[in-house]
Amino acid sequence: MKLIIAYIQPEKLNAVKQELYKREIFKISVTNALGCGQQKGYTEMYRGVDVEVNLLKKLRIEIAVNEDFTESTIEAILTGAGTDTIGDGKIFILSIEECIRIRNRDTGERAIG
Repeated sequence: MKLIIAYIQPEKLNAVKQELYKREIFKISVTNALGCGQQKGYTEMYRGVDVEVNLLKKLRIEIAVNEDFTESTIEAILTGAGTDTIGDGKIFILSIEECIRIRNRDTGERAIG
């Protein structure tokens, strides 16, 4: 079992979801996030004062999958979020020690679905 965490541009969410759906991956969690990397932010004028904006809007997607779906999930995110420019995002893959479905107490791969 793997937990795939991806940080992507907000406007790429629909494209990523469509790519995941094509691969029959339907269970995702999405959270708003702020961050910066090589983009380093930008400067804008607000009420006559220069303001440095160095935390940019991103989305954090978390997807727990069984081993069989790991590669297809990663490929879906790469296809949907990629523009070949700085700021496309990052993908992190973590091992999951255990998963328990609260409703019926299924564990392991059966709980992830």
